[in-house]
Amino acid sequence: MKFTKMHGTGNDYIYINCFEEKIDDPSSLSVKLSDRHFGIGGDGIILIGPSSVADFKMQMHNADGSEGRMCGNGSRCVGKYVYDRKLTDKTEITLETKSGIKTLNLNVENGVVKTVRVDMGEPVLLAADIPVLAETPEFINQPVTVEDTIYLMTCVNMGNPHAVTFVDDVASLKLFLIGPPLENNSIFPERANIEFIQRIDDRTLKMRVWERGSGETQACGSGACAALVAAVLNGKCRHRAKLILLGGELDVDWNEVNSHVYLSGPADFVFDGEILL
Repeated sequence: MKFTKMHGTGNDYIYINCFEEKIDDPSSLSVKLSDRHFGIGGDGIILIGPSSVADFKMQMHNADGSEGRMCGNGSRCVGKYVYDRKLTDKTEITLETKSGIKTLNLNVENGVVKTVRVDMGEPVLLAADIPVLAETPEFINQPVTVEDTIYLMTCVNMGNPHAVTFVDDVASLKLFLIGPPLENNSIFPERANIEFIQRIDDRTLKMRVWERGSGETQACGSGACAALVAAVLNGKCRHRAKLILLGGELDVDWNEVNSHVYLSGPADFVFDGEILL
């Protein structure tokens, strides 16, 4: 099977062109390929294929095989893939995802895509639709207790369920200890991505993320969007800010006119390869 390794701010996935390859069991394939010792290594796999409702379709599976509804960093790399491989000549494309159709604007330099801006849509704040079990319509700055530690969390759905908590110093956190019990907390029926945010100023946030199904990753695009929304709701940030992640920086803009969140950042090719399945 031919594949392409790409990353968006360090969030690396294995991309498979389903115009050429037939994938019967993407869940088990993702587990096999994502292993960084016995496979290719990645945060999961992303399948690129035809769509009857958009220009292209993206299907994403996490490293544990579970299917994700949206991937902001992955969608940017899909935009780069289809343009650089001449599957399209358009610099604005639509992409079918499990969380709806997203519009991508491609920034092209010297014939290749450098950065991509993704319209991530409106944030979902209703607790029942995130989903998160709550006694209030929205889950904003509410306590979640794990092993005698209280985390004040704000929950947002940006294609995936996210729970955002603000801390004084993200660098000192031991995410491998606190990530799993938060991700799998009983208040999250579908588990959740957990974002830990340190406020630098009202235009800059520093972030680490524990992604459901993948563990700590270098970056999470939808998580960066959820982080900005949560920061605005808690009066910590303006509607447009820079997110500093382990793998790089992302720009997020929560538009005050149409309430859509826009994610901008790089998309990088790493290598092409073949693997015997």
